[in-house]
Amino acid sequence: METRKIQQVSNGTFTVSLPREWADGEGITAGTVVNLHTHLDGMLVIQAPECEDDASMQFTVTVDGGDGDGGGGDGGDDSAGDGLEQTLRAAYAAGSKQVVVEADGTFDAAQRQAVRRVARNLVGVTITEESDASVTVRNVLDANEVSIRQSVRQLQFVAVSMHRDATAALTGAAPLDGFAERDDRADRLFAMVDRHFTRGLDRLDEVDALGETRPELFRLHTAARELERVADQAERIAAVASAVPDPLPPAVADEVSELAEVVPEALDDAVQVALDGEDPDAAREALSARDRVREVVGKVERRLFEEADPDVDVDHRFAHALHALERTAEHVGNVAEVGLRTAVRTHNMDERPTRENRSESESAEHSQRA
Repeated sequence: METRKIQQVSNGTFTVSLPREWADGEGITAGTVVNLHTHLDGMLVIQAPECEDDASMQFTVTVDGGDGDGGGGDGGDDSAGDGLEQTLRAAYAAGSKQVVVEADGTFDAAQRQAVRRVARNLVGVTITEESDASVTVRNVLDANEVSIRQSVRQLQFVAVSMHRDATAALTGAAPLDGFAERDDRADRLFAMVDRHFTRGLDRLDEVDALGETRPELFRLHTAARELERVADQAERIAAVASAVPDPLPPAVADEVSELAEVVPEALDDAVQVALDGEDPDAAREALSARDRVREVVGKVERRLFEEADPDVDVDHRFAHALHALERTAEHVGNVAEVGLRTAVRTHNMDERPTRENRSESESAEHSQRA
């Protein structure tokens, strides 16, 4: 750390010189406009503006071309397409705004389909230029147009609907319908939240555009990650329900149905506290619900596989579904823990006097002493 002396110019403005080494590293010269970020904790942060030609915002990736089949037929190497899709998804998550994909030759069908699949399944991604040997993929979504809180709420709705439908299918109460589409939507929502969270770590102007503080953005990202995992567990339960020909035994199915209904209410409480930090009791209730689900799932599993009639053959795959239900409760508890920490922190900050209040209090105390 180094210190700098504050200077005052003729019009009363305060100035401080910037370290030359830092300025050179950021490409700052006389006349450069920088961003100033003020924070409630008294910090003032100076950050160079984001440039369109910044290497962190765009890059070029070269892939091995195919045999000239660029028309989207059935040919092409699927593994090459998968690798390209993973690269594009990683660039999206890393916060890049533009990726130019160049083929050493021409794109094969699998590669071209992979690019289109990414553009279709990631929020804000579009193909701006396309030729036989080059494709430009760009993210056109402005952070000012994004509500991370609303996205978390939408993700909660999708995850809960998936959980309810999956457990209903497991117990034989209802068939699965439109499950794959909702799973894709859950992945898409979390990917968007993850992208803006990552950009917020690098760029304070991204945080400003999102309208969240850094601690708020962190806890919203944590909640979104756990909600995405709730959706993943629902997918596992649904897979068991689809693979096993017969549903759970009626007595066990009733108990699992009652247990599964604990999750949506607990999750709603947990997410609400994580968003606003207003009700620590709701977070504690969600944690209690998590413990109750874990306990009952253990009892159901023992009764189903250890204490069952040996002449009755119970499909062992039900154990995977019960484990997924238990993991769902764990993810609910993780959101509740975030909410509880938020509530405690919010309460402490409410009790803490602001700088202005401290100044007024100190002035009043000084006057009384005088």
